[in-house]
Amino acid sequence: MRMIRLLGIVLASSMALIIGSAHAHAAPKSRIMSNYDDSPYETTLIVYSAAMRQGFPVTVLHPRNTNRPLPVLYLLNGAGGGEDSATWAARTNYTKFFRTKNTLVVTPIGGAFSYYTDWKRRDPALGRLKWQTFLTRELPPLIDSHFHANGRNAIAGISMAGTSVFNLALARPNFYTSVAAFSGCARTSTPAGQQYIKLVVDRGAGNIANMWGPVGSRGWIDNDPYIQAPRLRGTKVYMTTGTGLPGKHENLADKGIVGDPITLVNQAVVGGIIEAAVNQCTQEMAQRLRSLNIPFNLVTHPGGTHSWGYWEDDLHNTWPMLARDLHSR
Repeated sequence: MRMIRLLGIVLASSMALIIGSAHAHAAPKSRIMSNYDDSPYETTLIVYSAAMRQGFPVTVLHPRNTNRPLPVLYLLNGAGGGEDSATWAARTNYTKFFRTKNTLVVTPIGGAFSYYTDWKRRDPALGRLKWQTFLTRELPPLIDSHFHANGRNAIAGISMAGTSVFNLALARPNFYTSVAAFSGCARTSTPAGQQYIKLVVDRGAGNIANMWGPVGSRGWIDNDPYIQAPRLRGTKVYMTTGTGLPGKHENLADKGIVGDPITLVNQAVVGGIIEAAVNQCTQEMAQRLRSLNIPFNLVTHPGGTHSWGYWEDDLHNTWPMLARDLHSR
């Protein structure tokens, strides 16, 4: 129901924008089209992206009192971009968790299968994708102005976005004090990394050649955090991964399994295979950072699959370090 309501808001706001811009000569600028208070601790903004030429919902968690300047954590969803049911809001208690934190937590709803990057060409299936521009250039000044943010920012993401957070930091050096990648693969220009990306983009019927150009071309190298790792110097890096072996969340009593044996088998087998591949990427990234003498924090769960129970734990456990970096009190 929440997603249906958000889609209705976006359509109504977009129609108003189209009607309004019909009388204007200049192209519309990025702006907050409307905002809705879902609770004293949560606001939904509808933000128009000039780069993508459409509006998107953006959820902002905040303390009840926003009178004083606050830092910002940009928290990204995975492959579904928050457009499906696999979201921080639906699968975790993040809303309650951040209620007592003096931080703005900003999560866009959109970008499914996009890797939150700027695609070179418009994709027939996925459309005009300029998420890197939106997240690093268009959205932050609007958030800062609307909520009187204090200029300190961090970014975290899971799975697909666990790759994106590195590239977003590389796209705007020194903007984020910290980057947290939960079960993300930081290699994009190896055959294994490219296949992983293709599997994700294929789910949306997109063409990966429209993203960074033909596979193996310069665009893939430029967007490989492993190769571009020297440019992360000065940014706090946090990474988490499981080994792919069954762990504490692979049981029928877990809230993500809800007693369903089929869900349990799928999480253990499919989630295990995915996480084993992600773990290899993460360990390679850790070795790369180590060889460059770039400090990082890595947590490797002895058991753990590609699933929400571990990502919720990772967010809770990483938060004290992110809070320290953001000077959040």
